[in-house]
Amino acid sequence: MEAEKWGRRIRAFRKLKGYTQEGFAKKIGVSVSLLGEIERGNRLPSEQFLTEVTNILQISMDELQPPEDRIE
Repeated sequence: MEAEKWGRRIRAFRKLKGYTQEGFAKKIGVSVSLLGEIERGNRLPSEQFLTEVTNILQISMDELQPPEDRIE
């Protein structure tokens, strides 16, 4: 369930910033299949992966983190 939330957020921000799956995977340095697994919620992203995503998309970890997982 948690992996699905992260995957949906990553996919939404990727699309919002205009990246294709192929282009984004290449920029992060992972395979398209790995990115697809994460976006579909089949795999939980690593902390390093999330750091790369936030750097490339120029967003904060707080923005990327699913709202229900945030500690206020």
